[in-house]
Amino acid sequence: MITLFLSSFSGRLAFLKTLAAVITIGVLAACSPDKLQFKSIDITGADYARGFQLADQNGQQRTLQDFKGKVVVVFFGFTQCPDVCPTALAELAEVKRALGGQGERLQGVFVSIDPERDTPEVLKAYMANFDPSFVALRPTLEQLPVVTKEFKIFYKKNEGKTPGTYTMDHSAGSYVFDPTGRVRLYTRNGTGAAALASDVALLLK
Repeated sequence: MITLFLSSFSGRLAFLKTLAAVITIGVLAACSPDKLQFKSIDITGADYARGFQLADQNGQQRTLQDFKGKVVVVFFGFTQCPDVCPTALAELAEVKRALGGQGERLQGVFVSIDPERDTPEVLKAYMANFDPSFVALRPTLEQLPVVTKEFKIFYKKNEGKTPGTYTMDHSAGSYVFDPTGRVRLYTRNGTGAAALASDVALLLK
């Protein structure tokens, strides 16, 4: 009889411990803030796309820390790109306008994969077509493979009929950094200005 009582008591004790653990987990879950629902791909904690140190169109060395307090959107491309690059930059300018007063806290950064043709003068004129606050970065030929590897960007030079008529294949997508300088999102080409504006607004809260 004592054995049965002890067995029953032990079983009840184990059940109560399990119940207490379940309740604790439920309470913690209820107290945890909801995860932000991004439209882009959440890559928070990624061990790549951690930053850069490159000269801009004015010859000034730039890093992510220069834009602390802003959401930074980084896009790789080249000025002679016929469609993807100008569309991406035009959409980013549209996102800035859509954010209204908060738009001043959005920083567009364009990284050239064609530094041979994308001279500082060319980059200045190109960025002026989209937004005067956007920054263009021009890696040296030695820096280009390093920064593209860090950001997992594919690029390939395709020779044309004459030396200056080559074109470039490259990855089409943007990295989004929060105001502390952490990479948070990857947005694919074609996602659209509305989706990106929604994500940027969440990061600015």
